[in-house]
Amino acid sequence: MTETLAEDLLAAIGLVRRRLRRSAGRPLALSTLTGSQAELVRLVRRNPGISVAEAAAELGLVANTVSTLVGQLTERGMLLRAPDESDRRIARLTLTEPAREQVEAWRDRRAALVNEALDELRPADRDALRAALPALGVLAERLTPSERDVKESV
Repeated sequence: MTETLAEDLLAAIGLVRRRLRRSAGRPLALSTLTGSQAELVRLVRRNPGISVAEAAAELGLVANTVSTLVGQLTERGMLLRAPDESDRRIARLTLTEPAREQVEAWRDRRAALVNEALDELRPADRDALRAALPALGVLAERLTPSERDVKESV
């Protein structure tokens, strides 16, 4: 039963993501990036001022990998890296203004498409999706690799 649920859930999430990607496209700023680079850009947009170590933990990557991604994105003019005011050994990350504008316009486009689709659903289907959100959050937590798992995968 759980195995079927897992397969069905992965299929449904994948289908929603693929259809949304086809409808909304990717912002120009993200169109030439690797998946990991795009994930980091989205994370920094949601968490301006995040440190490299915090980003690594959130993405389930080692800090060296995120540092490499930061270097690549800084060279491309998408990220700014600034020393933390209280501890200059810590780098704080923010998006450049052009990158932020492009990513936010893309996010707004995606949100509008999802809102339109949700508006077309029956109220009971919207309620079911709303009720599933806490369980999906718990599932995501359970899927978050531990620090030990991340170190072992390197």
